Amino acid sequence: MRKYWVLQRKSFSYLIDKKTTLAIMVLSIASIAAMLISIGVGDMYIAPWDVFTALIGTGLDINELIITEFRLPRVLVAFIAGASLALSGAILQGVIRNPLASPDMIGITGGAGFAAVGFLTMFSDDSNNLLLSINYLPIFAFAGATVVAFLIYALAWKNGVTPIRLILIGIGLMALFQALTTLMMLIGPIYRASQATVWLTGTVYGTSWKEVKAMLPWFLGMLPILILLVRRLNIQGFGDDLAMGAGIAVHRERFMLLMACTALAGSAVAFAGAIGFVGLIGPHIARRITGSSFGGLFPASALIGGIMVVLADLAGRTVFSPLEVPAGVFTAAIGAPYFIYLLFKNQ
Repeated sequence: MRKYWVLQRKSFSYLIDKKTTLAIMVLSIASIAAMLISIGVGDMYIAPWDVFTALIGTGLDINELIITEFRLPRVLVAFIAGASLALSGAILQGVIRNPLASPDMIGITGGAGFAAVGFLTMFSDDSNNLLLSINYLPIFAFAGATVVAFLIYALAWKNGVTPIRLILIGIGLMALFQALTTLMMLIGPIYRASQATVWLTGTVYGTSWKEVKAMLPWFLGMLPILILLVRRLNIQGFGDDLAMGAGIAVHRERFMLLMACTALAGSAVAFAGAIGFVGLIGPHIARRITGSSFGGLFPASALIGGIMVVLADLAGRTVFSPLEVPAGVFTAAIGAPYFIYLLFKNQ
């Protein structure tokens, strides 16, 4: 039997699950530890305590320079991207009521990837020079994710949108955009195809404070929306009829949640590439820890997703040093076996 803390005031009361609260606290500490370790590891090793003192402005000048200018932005982008993808996956699994749903499984990241590869292909000249600044790449990627989300919703509409139509249309669009992306890579310059392959795998190489400042508003802006919609999403899990009987505008809520999912996934893919399996596996791990209530599932998913990408980026920088491997290779290496384990366990 689950135990709760009860917070009461004159005008409201809350039930707080003790196990979920403690799990989120542990995950928060693990997130901080993972980021401190990742910041400290590199060509010049910096101990975790020295990283902490540098972050609060009392460390050595050389440590502060390395951390604040080079390593900290990269780790923050990795964490925000992982948290965004995991939250996006948790939303989709709740909306579609299917544990296999994730932004890469229904084509949202595929649309972002197609737009990014199209940008690299169409705006390259014969000398492999880009005709537009590479800074426009995230804009194209986000636009691609948004277009696919609208296509999914429009094509799935038939007197409303049901979860089964959403996922079937999404899988079809995923296959379509994967084929179009491959076509773009074949007809484009070889150098750009190689660059696109690295980006599609998912990497936070070369990120700076500019990317952090661009990603953070998207991520923080979605949190209040998710807090407002979380209770309704819990009710939708019992079926459309019951949700409508509770006074919820199911189709409107579903559209709003799909747009929130797109904003989170699109911003993550735009700045960190199409990192796979985080949106699928992160919510699964969180559900085993906190249960299926989205009040605890959302923060746990975000923390687990952030930890996954931070550690994957750390492994990519160190395991095959001096060669740097994209973080997406390691998330797939972790995610694929775990996914197969889930399939066998649920048979």
